[in-house]
Amino acid sequence: MNNGTLNKVMLIGHLGDDVKMHYFDGGNCIGRFPLATNEVYVNKSTNEKITSTEWHNLVVRNKAAEICEKYLSKGDKIYIEGRIKSRQWQAEDGSTKYTTEIQVTEFTFLTTKKETEMAKQNPISHADSPKNNTFDSQSSLPENDLPF
Repeated sequence: MNNGTLNKVMLIGHLGDDVKMHYFDGGNCIGRFPLATNEVYVNKSTNEKITSTEWHNLVVRNKAAEICEKYLSKGDKIYIEGRIKSRQWQAEDGSTKYTTEIQVTEFTFLTTKKETEMAKQNPISHADSPKNNTFDSQSSLPENDLPF
Protein backbone atom coordinates (compact mmCIF):
# COMPACT_ATOMS: atom_id res chain seq x y z
CA MET A 1 0.00 0.00 0.00
CA ASN A 2 1.40 3.40 -0.96
CA ASN A 3 -0.54 5.58 1.53
CA GLY A 4 -1.60 8.04 -1.18
CA THR A 5 1.90 8.73 -2.48
CA LEU A 6 3.14 8.48 -6.06
CA ASN A 7 6.56 7.71 -7.54
CA LYS A 8 6.18 7.90 -11.33
CA VAL A 9 8.57 9.17 -13.97
CA MET A 10 7.94 9.72 -17.71
CA LEU A 11 10.90 10.48 -19.97
CA ILE A 12 11.56 10.84 -23.68
CA GLY A 13 15.23 10.95 -24.51
CA HIS A 14 18.21 9.54 -26.37
CA LEU A 15 20.48 6.73 -25.21
CA GLY A 16 23.92 7.99 -24.25
CA ASP A 17 25.40 4.51 -24.61
CA ASP A 18 24.51 0.95 -25.57
CA VAL A 19 22.63 -1.19 -23.03
CA LYS A 20 25.03 -2.86 -20.58
CA MET A 21 23.79 -6.25 -19.36
CA HIS A 22 24.46 -7.95 -16.03
CA TYR A 23 23.44 -11.58 -15.48
CA PHE A 24 22.72 -13.26 -12.15
CA ASP A 25 22.71 -16.87 -11.02
CA GLY A 26 19.24 -18.29 -11.63
CA GLY A 27 18.81 -16.64 -15.02
CA ASN A 28 17.68 -13.14 -14.06
CA CYS A 29 19.37 -10.15 -15.66
CA ILE A 30 19.28 -6.38 -15.68
CA GLY A 31 20.25 -3.85 -18.33
CA ARG A 32 21.53 -0.37 -17.61
CA PHE A 33 21.87 2.62 -19.88
CA PRO A 34 22.09 6.40 -19.57
CA LEU A 35 19.27 8.48 -21.08
CA ALA A 36 19.73 12.14 -22.02
CA THR A 37 16.90 14.68 -21.96
CA ASN A 38 17.49 18.22 -23.24
CA GLU A 39 15.97 21.50 -22.18
CA VAL A 40 16.49 24.50 -24.44
CA TYR A 41 16.16 28.03 -23.11
CA VAL A 42 17.26 31.52 -24.11
CA ASN A 43 19.74 33.47 -21.99
CA LYS A 44 17.89 36.78 -21.55
CA SER A 45 21.01 38.95 -21.37
CA THR A 46 22.83 37.51 -24.42
CA ASN A 47 19.81 36.16 -26.39
CA GLU A 48 21.86 32.97 -26.79
CA LYS A 49 20.10 29.62 -27.04
CA ILE A 50 21.33 27.33 -24.28
CA THR A 51 20.81 23.56 -24.24
CA SER A 52 20.89 21.94 -20.83
CA THR A 53 21.24 18.15 -20.79
CA GLU A 54 20.07 16.02 -17.87
CA TRP A 55 21.35 12.43 -17.60
CA HIS A 56 19.20 9.68 -16.12
CA ASN A 57 20.45 6.21 -15.13
CA LEU A 58 17.90 3.69 -16.41
CA VAL A 59 17.51 0.10 -15.22
CA VAL A 60 15.46 -2.54 -17.05
CA ARG A 61 14.94 -6.12 -15.89
CA ASN A 62 14.89 -9.60 -17.37
CA LYS A 63 12.81 -9.85 -20.60
CA ALA A 64 12.60 -6.06 -20.90
CA ALA A 65 16.39 -5.82 -20.57
CA GLU A 66 16.90 -8.44 -23.28
CA ILE A 67 14.52 -6.60 -25.65
CA CYS A 68 16.32 -3.30 -25.02
CA GLU A 69 19.74 -4.85 -25.57
CA LYS A 70 18.57 -6.46 -28.83
CA TYR A 71 17.02 -3.36 -30.41
CA LEU A 72 18.55 -0.26 -28.81
CA SER A 73 21.89 1.38 -29.40
CA LYS A 74 23.54 4.69 -28.54
CA GLY A 75 21.60 7.66 -29.95
CA ASP A 76 18.22 5.90 -30.22
CA LYS A 77 15.13 7.71 -28.94
CA ILE A 78 12.85 6.01 -26.40
CA TYR A 79 9.84 6.82 -24.21
CA ILE A 80 9.90 5.29 -20.75
CA GLU A 81 7.76 5.18 -17.65
CA GLY A 82 9.18 4.10 -14.35
CA ARG A 83 9.94 5.06 -10.78
CA ILE A 84 12.84 6.69 -8.98
CA LYS A 85 14.95 4.40 -6.81
CA SER A 86 17.94 5.50 -4.75
CA ARG A 87 20.52 3.04 -3.53
CA GLN A 88 23.88 2.99 -1.84
CA TRP A 89 26.79 0.56 -1.80
CA GLN A 90 30.31 0.20 -0.46
CA ALA A 91 33.07 0.97 -2.94
CA GLU A 92 36.33 -0.98 -2.96
CA ASP A 93 38.04 1.82 -1.04
CA GLY A 94 35.45 1.48 1.73
CA SER A 95 33.60 4.71 0.92
CA THR A 96 29.82 4.74 0.59
CA LYS A 97 28.55 5.52 -2.90
CA TYR A 98 25.06 6.75 -3.75
CA THR A 99 23.11 6.70 -6.99
CA THR A 100 19.63 7.52 -8.17
CA GLU A 101 18.17 5.33 -10.90
CA ILE A 102 14.97 5.11 -12.89
CA GLN A 103 13.51 1.61 -12.69
CA VAL A 104 11.71 1.23 -16.00
CA THR A 105 8.22 -0.30 -15.90
CA GLU A 106 7.10 0.46 -19.49
CA PHE A 107 8.82 1.64 -22.63
CA THR A 108 8.14 2.46 -26.26
CA PHE A 109 10.86 2.64 -28.90
CA LEU A 110 10.53 5.85 -30.93
CA THR A 111 13.49 5.66 -33.34
CA THR A 112 16.10 2.93 -33.50
CA LYS A 113 19.13 2.74 -35.80
CA LYS A 114 18.81 -1.02 -36.12
CA GLU A 115 15.24 -0.69 -37.42
CA THR A 116 16.25 2.02 -39.91
CA GLU A 117 19.07 -0.18 -41.23
CA MET A 118 16.69 -3.16 -41.57
CA ALA A 119 14.20 -1.00 -43.49
CA LYS A 120 16.89 0.11 -45.95
CA GLN A 121 17.92 -3.49 -46.66
CA ASN A 122 14.37 -4.77 -46.87
CA PRO A 123 11.64 -2.14 -47.36
CA ILE A 124 8.83 -4.62 -46.56
CA SER A 125 7.30 -3.94 -43.15
CA HIS A 126 8.78 -6.00 -40.34
CA ALA A 127 6.27 -7.88 -38.23
CA ASP A 128 8.79 -8.22 -35.42
CA SER A 129 9.83 -4.56 -35.48
CA PRO A 130 9.82 -3.01 -32.01
CA LYS A 131 8.75 0.46 -33.15
CA ASN A 132 5.84 1.82 -31.15
CA ASN A 133 5.30 -1.46 -29.37
CA THR A 134 4.76 -0.64 -25.73
CA PHE A 135 6.27 -3.20 -23.41
CA ASP A 136 4.77 -3.37 -19.93
CA SER A 137 7.37 -4.98 -17.72
CA GLN A 138 5.00 -4.89 -14.74
CA SER A 139 2.91 -7.74 -16.10
CA SER A 140 5.68 -10.23 -16.74
CA LEU A 141 8.56 -9.48 -14.38
CA PRO A 142 8.84 -10.37 -10.72
CA GLU A 143 9.71 -7.40 -8.53
CA ASN A 144 13.07 -8.41 -7.10
CA ASP A 145 15.38 -6.12 -5.22
CA LEU A 146 18.77 -5.84 -6.83
CA PRO A 147 21.42 -7.85 -4.98
CA PHE A 148 23.88 -4.95 -5.10
